[in-house]
This record gives sequence, structure tokens and C-alpha cells, in this order.
Amino acid sequence: MGFETNVGGIDRIIRGVSGIWLIAVAISALLDDRCTTAAVAGIAGAGLLRNAQAQHCGGNALLGIDTTTSESCSLE
Repeated sequence: MGFETNVGGIDRIIRGVSGIWLIAVAISALLDDRCTTAAVAGIAGAGLLRNAQAQHCGGNALLGIDTTTSESCSLE
């Protein structure tokens, strides 16, 4: 499956960190017998980690967003 890369830079880092945090929330919720919260957080965390790893986001593709190129602002 050849997906075009559209996630990069700081966006990729934020998705990775958020994904890890949501997996931790899912584990904590599971230990507290909050199964619905655990399932939702686990699915969301896995999705964000997949986006960070594959550098592709379907939502970004639908909206035409590409964070792989950074255009620097010049103060001229």
C-alpha cells in the first residue's frame, strides 16, 4: 500500500508522544475496570502511533494537509 507521506517534523513527534500517553491512559483505565475508557483511549493511541510510524494520516490526506515540508517565516 503506497501511501504518500504527509506527516513530519513536530507533528510526528506530537502524535508519537500523544499516542504513548493514550496507551498509558488505556492501561490505567483497564486496571481500574473502566473498559469503555480503556478501549477508546487504546484505539486512539494506536491510531496516533500508526500515523507517527507510517508518516501518513488519512485525515490530513482528505483535507490536503502536508506537514512534511516546513516553510520558514522570514522577517524581512
